[in-house]
Formats: sequence, C-alpha cells, structure tokens
Amino acid sequence: MKVGLFGLLGAGNMGNDGSLEVVLAYLRTSHPSAELSAMCSGSDVVEARYGIPAAPLYWYYTRDREPGLLVRVGLKSFGKVRDAARLLRWVRRQDVVIVPGAGVLENTLPLRAWGFPLSMFLLSLFGRLTGTKVAFVNVGANIIRQRVMRTFYRWATRLAHYRSFRDSLSRDAVGAMGVDTSRDEIYPDLVFALPNPDVAPEPGTVAVGIMDFHGSNDDRARAEQIHRTYVDGMRAFVRGLVESGHRVRLLIGDEVDETVVARVLAEHPSGAVTYEPIRTLGDVMAQIARAEVVVGTRYHNVLCALKLAKPTISVSYSAKNDRIMADMGLREYTQDARTVDVDRLTAQFTAVAAAEDRVRPLLEEHVAHKTAALARQFEVLSACLGMPAEVTREVVS
Repeated sequence: MKVGLFGLLGAGNMGNDGSLEVVLAYLRTSHPSAELSAMCSGSDVVEARYGIPAAPLYWYYTRDREPGLLVRVGLKSFGKVRDAARLLRWVRRQDVVIVPGAGVLENTLPLRAWGFPLSMFLLSLFGRLTGTKVAFVNVGANIIRQRVMRTFYRWATRLAHYRSFRDSLSRDAVGAMGVDTSRDEIYPDLVFALPNPDVAPEPGTVAVGIMDFHGSNDDRARAEQIHRTYVDGMRAFVRGLVESGHRVRLLIGDEVDETVVARVLAEHPSGAVTYEPIRTLGDVMAQIARAEVVVGTRYHNVLCALKLAKPTISVSYSAKNDRIMADMGLREYTQDARTVDVDRLTAQFTAVAAAEDRVRPLLEEHVAHKTAALARQFEVLSACLGMPAEVTREVVS
C-alpha cells in the first residue's frame, strides 16, 4: 500500500512536524510494509530528517525569484497550474493520503486563500477523482470569515474520505462552514503520543515561549501595533523573572520566532536568560523538561508543557490555546497575547507556581486519558482506510 503524507511539513513549524512524527511512528509500527512518501512545503527537511521521499508543495518557492513585479506574477501564475498538475499526479500514485494533525483548517495566523487553502481543496478533489482516500487526522480548525478561503476549506473537508478533529471547537467550526460533522470524532492532539524526554528539572528555571506574533488574518490592519505590544510585554515579564532570581530558558515553536528571541537575549548578557537552538518538537520538550514552570504562546509550546505536567500559563493568540488550557483544568492561567498585561502575568505566574502540588497530578491524569484515546484513533484510522494492521504493538507511549 502506498501512503502519502501531505501538509506544511518541514518548513520550520515544530508543531506540524511533531504531528508528522507521530503518524510516521504509527505507520512504521502498524503498517511497516507501507510505501511512504510526502508532498510538503519543506521537502528537503522531511527527506533528510524522516527518511522518506518528499516532493515540494510549491514550484515557485523552489526557484530563484526575479525582483520584477511582472516576472513574479508570471512565475506565480505558471506555478499554480504546474502545482495542480504535480499534485494530481502525486495523489493518483497513492492509495491513501494522510494530513497529519496541526491547524490545517485555521487562519489564526496570516494566510492567503490562494496558497495552502487552495492546495487542501485540490488534494481532496483529486482524491475523489482518482479513488485515493484522503484522511484529515486530528486536525484543528476555526471559523473562517474570508469567503474564498472558507469555500476552499468547506469543500476540502466535504470531499475527504475521513475526518477527525483535535477538539470540539474545530469540529464545530467546520460544521459552521456547512459541512455535516455529526459522525466525525474528536481525539486529542497527536502530540500527546510523543515520548517524554528523560530530563530532570533545574530548580528556579522558567521556560518562556516567545513568538514572532503579529495577530491573525483579521488583525492585519493593526499587526505592527499588536507585535510591539506583545514583544514589549514579554520582554518586561522576562526582566521581572530575572530580577526575582529566576533563570529563563527561551522557547520557540517556529524558526521565524528566533528574531524575537535575539532581541530578548540582547538584554541579558549575564547569562540568566538562555536559548539553545530548537529545530524539532523533541527539542522543545527537552527544554520544557528542564523548567519548573512554563509560560508559552505557541499552541504546541503550551500543549507540550501540559503533556509534561508542568504548571503552565498560556499567553493565548487563539481559542485553541484557551480550549486546551480549560480542558486540562487550568482555565484561569491564560491571557490574550494581543494585550499582554505584565502585572497580571506576573500574578498568574506566582499563583500557578505555588499550586504545583495540585496541578501536576491533575495534568498527569488528563494526559493518561488522552494517550489512551489516541491509541483508539489509530485503530479507527486503519479500519476506515482499509489498512489492516500488520502488528498489534501499541503506537503511543
């Protein structure tokens, strides 16, 4: 059986790649004879890191692009047609295509309708035309206001052979776009299936996730103002931690976040604030494991902290952050990334750190339930896609 993996993979977002790692582990454990390949935005990284052949999702971004406007427009137009033809050929060669988790049906960060949303629609359309089964596995979604993007996502999900969602917000959002989701199931985020690092916490250390945050698609008009407010707030919070005697480990969730990390580090030449290069979600989890408390912005920074049962605060940029915090029993430890309140963040930090003896066992109980649910997800997926398991070992740790 030929199984393809599709998405914004290998392009610097650790959460997306973490979901890919979990699905690869499932396929290699339960379906070791399957022939795997990928079509993704970071094909070179996926090939080198995960050892599967990968084709680039977009031809235009593999070229040396000319500065002239007319040339760029011509190349992009040609690329759209070429990409559609390449995608059709790739889909036709697969028996199954899996979109592994992540927020592939969201626009919580800036996104253009004629980019990835169009690709998602074409993937499902070509799956129907060629008889290839397309599965959206544990995906995230939000309500889309932009008409063209909403149309692409609505038809992408309607035409898919299988859908599951990582929370009720995502399923309800797709339902609100006109898709019947009454039979679609909810399972925990795939990242809950990743193994925990064997690393001891360092006393007095706080992990702080920093993001190159400019708001969502709906915030484009005030993106720079949001960015300044967020960065200034997080810098002030880190300064407060250092002044109170804490050591700080900075986290990212996407390689673009390193620009903001550099600005924070420049303020602390003493070494009280450190950053070790992060390229995978495993790197993120290893850094979190060394901390006693985590303050995160990126969704998968927050999720990994919760998975490791760390007292956690979410400086939230979307409803998915708020939902996972509420789901894990930490609803009161969130605030909006667009309007960071440093005094309130400091008070939340003090409160959650003091509640560690209550928080840790609560989180461990929730995590146990979620990993068990993911084991069920993989059984359902195999059955739905007509892929009888070749072995019966558990996939999740």
